[in-house]
Amino acid sequence: MRNLAVVATLVSLFLGGCSAPPEAARLEPQKWGNVIFEVESRPAPVRVGMNEFLVIATEERGRPVHNLIVSMKASDEQKWHQAIQDGLSGVYRRAIRVPSNARALTLLVQRKRSDEEIELVFPFELQR
Repeated sequence: MRNLAVVATLVSLFLGGCSAPPEAARLEPQKWGNVIFEVESRPAPVRVGMNEFLVIATEERGRPVHNLIVSMKASDEQKWHQAIQDGLSGVYRRAIRVPSNARALTLLVQRKRSDEEIELVFPFELQR
């Protein structure tokens, strides 16, 4: 009986660990060449105030892209805020203030050691 309880506990922990975080939302992915960008916000939906944004950059085959400099802002009046690269995982994260007039997250993506850059706009609905 004790072994059954241990197995049931382990199964519930495993299934809980495999689920997505409850307070995360992904914005519609966008492409630049062969790189696919996905953006998650925490909390979800995006709210006025501080929000964390995770930018996930992968190649079409699913490999992480880690040779980028990613900066972001939530309105034209803001200055650019450089995201922190999370190792070589292709994940870039930053918490930024979202003003009440925000309608989209703008990313400035640059390739390291290159002049290549692009601005990507990820529209979102702001929770009031």
